[in-house]
Amino acid sequence: MGAVLSSRRVKKGPGRRPQSAKRQRFMELRERGWSVRAATREVGVSRTTGANWSRGYKIYRNGVVVGFVAALDRLAVRQISARFLSQDERIAIADLRQAGCTIRQIAEQLGRAPSTISRELRRNAPGATYRPFEAQRLATTRRARPHLRRIETNHELRDFIGALLEQRWSPQQISRHLRLRFPDEPEMWLCHESIYQAIYQPGSVMMRPTRLAPQRRSPLRTGRDHRRAHQRVERRRPRFQQPMRTIHQRPFQPEDRSQAGHWEGDLIVGKEHRSAIGTLVERTTRLVRLLHLPLRDGDALHHALTARLADLPPGLVRSITWDQGTEMARHRSITKSLGTPVYFCDSRSPWQRGSNENTNGLLRDYFPKGTDLSAHSPEHLAAVEDELNHRPEWCSTTKRRRTSSRRC
Repeated sequence: MGAVLSSRRVKKGPGRRPQSAKRQRFMELRERGWSVRAATREVGVSRTTGANWSRGYKIYRNGVVVGFVAALDRLAVRQISARFLSQDERIAIADLRQAGCTIRQIAEQLGRAPSTISRELRRNAPGATYRPFEAQRLATTRRARPHLRRIETNHELRDFIGALLEQRWSPQQISRHLRLRFPDEPEMWLCHESIYQAIYQPGSVMMRPTRLAPQRRSPLRTGRDHRRAHQRVERRRPRFQQPMRTIHQRPFQPEDRSQAGHWEGDLIVGKEHRSAIGTLVERTTRLVRLLHLPLRDGDALHHALTARLADLPPGLVRSITWDQGTEMARHRSITKSLGTPVYFCDSRSPWQRGSNENTNGLLRDYFPKGTDLSAHSPEHLAAVEDELNHRPEWCSTTKRRRTSSRRC
């Protein structure tokens, strides 16, 4: 296909020229259930741009609305086969047509069949003038081939599934039950993914509260009305900019508690996530130390950890295992101040800090959920800490009580 030089200006988007790769990636993430905010952060554009791509935007001139740019269609940014005309080729057709070239001359320059150019002009030029961007929009509209789902055409199937959803059945349970209930009627079978798609579809009749749980709009146990975004582990962005050590790099196994000096830590959070208390538990002796945090940020945690562990000998501060919370963003500085490595658990794996999780449950007797934790003074935290450290601990392995194991 010969190169065609065009002086036609490429249509601009909001504030900058449209970036095809970013638009395509943005629409892919939106299809997978990502929010506009998360998708724009991932592809590197502003939230305003993402909102314009998702919802469209009005064009103002002298304070008056003069037009509307429709929302970005996922088909408009999807990579298509080279046998279809591209937007650049349509721009070239418009320029050559305006220059007075015949259909065969245009086809020869573009490396296309004359019938392709003739069909393009007949389909996408309803008036006398061929407009390439309007032609691209019309072609994209024709590529969409909506079809009705089986659950929409089969009313018996839809009512049957709706009745089971009202009983809080999961889509997996419904899918298996359909094959047992209608073994000789394949038209009544449906996989669980199709049921999820029918529920998540905008305006779905399946999205309604049940009789016994009217406070929940979604029939799903999760309560979701849209699909949660999933991403492969190898494609996830790291939690922190600085490289972090994972729990799998610790020099001992999770069940090994033979050596003292390895600590597990986390935060217990107060009302509306506005306050927090840091908790530390030594894995071998179960010694508890509480951190008074005036603010819930990395600097406050850094200063609190340094102050609470600085009085211990190096043999009792060998490592710290923490959750992947943003409060540990200064983990490199903590390692430098204390001379001990900081390891991070896997996402959504609280059992990897079992001692700390159990201790946090005990601490909720003193600091209930939904309360303002900033009201507790350092002296009060020290008193709670002292009471916990003097409480006998039940050892489940030896079936006896240990009264001095918390002392260091």
